[in-house]
Amino acid sequence: MRISYSAFDTYQSCPLKYKFQEIDKIKTPKSKEAVFGTTVHETMKFIHTPGILSPTLDQAMEHFSNAWNPAVFDSPDEERAAFSQGIRIIQDYYKKNNPANFNIVDLETRFQIEIGDGDDKHIISGIIDRIDKTEDGYEIIDYKTTKKMPSQEKVDNDLQLSVYLKAFLSRYPKEIENIDKLKVSLYYLKHGVKLSATRTIDQLKKSEQLFLDTIKLIEEKKFEPLISPLCDWCGYQNLCPMWKHKFKGLRKIDTEEINKDIQEYIELKSAMTITKDRLAKLQEDIINYMDQEGVERVFGGEGVIARTLRRTYKYDEKKIKDILEPLDKWEDVLKVDGIALKNIMDALPLADRKEIEKARVVDKETKSLSVKKK
Repeated sequence: MRISYSAFDTYQSCPLKYKFQEIDKIKTPKSKEAVFGTTVHETMKFIHTPGILSPTLDQAMEHFSNAWNPAVFDSPDEERAAFSQGIRIIQDYYKKNNPANFNIVDLETRFQIEIGDGDDKHIISGIIDRIDKTEDGYEIIDYKTTKKMPSQEKVDNDLQLSVYLKAFLSRYPKEIENIDKLKVSLYYLKHGVKLSATRTIDQLKKSEQLFLDTIKLIEEKKFEPLISPLCDWCGYQNLCPMWKHKFKGLRKIDTEEINKDIQEYIELKSAMTITKDRLAKLQEDIINYMDQEGVERVFGGEGVIARTLRRTYKYDEKKIKDILEPLDKWEDVLKVDGIALKNIMDALPLADRKEIEKARVVDKETKSLSVKKK
């Protein structure tokens, strides 16, 4: 199988989007965010293209202006704001970086690397934005125009950077002896911040295995939709079972009765939330009043409210283990806390996250409704 890193990333964010895009080949217009990112990337390439003299700030801004496409934006105000942001990114980049100071090895390097063994061989392709020669090694840089900047820990385990380093080593195999001097970096242009890390050979092996695991899921035709904030920018909403009901013209059944049911359900759920919040406030006021009066029950025209004390307990795990293990009962009380696991997942290396996901099994399936107000 041949897969690009961007296609792999699409599968990770939503398997169904991968199917629409890579298998069904359904074309969608480029989003304004994608167009903005492409224009900024083109300008960064222009800035660092080797020459006798590096482009000045004015020349870089002129290049950005000439490449700008205002047609993709929804309004003149939005277009002006995006253009101004692009200009600010370039100005900020020149404040912090002198293009003449970098020893550029290559820009927008296309790569193809082979992974797997025997009959399970596959090809990963992609493009590396920039490779620099540094004083003691090399640096691989990828530009980002996203609003959100991740933690250093996430960059330390970023799969994209591991793949790019693997591609670099396929081009310069002897550099594996100096792997500790090979830097991988994500430059967040909207923030003007570059986050850098290094990789070990073990990390590179684990990144390859993650690709192989994902390819296996694709070959098994596992294309479940996955809701995330990225859905707001997805061009396949009219095809996705999680979103297509939003498009009234595509509904097979659209009766006044079901629309009333949907609206009433949303209103009732909203009323329940308001009621819960109000009950919590009333309870707080009444408990405070009981404390002031020194009473445990209060009387109203329609009934009596009594206060009861409920205690919950936690146990010293080591002490409990010391008691139960000699009795062969420790295994009976062990329980993996899914909430606790979720809380630490983002901080774990990608390979370990993948292993935890593989250890997950379906216990039971129930269908319920949730409401998100407009």
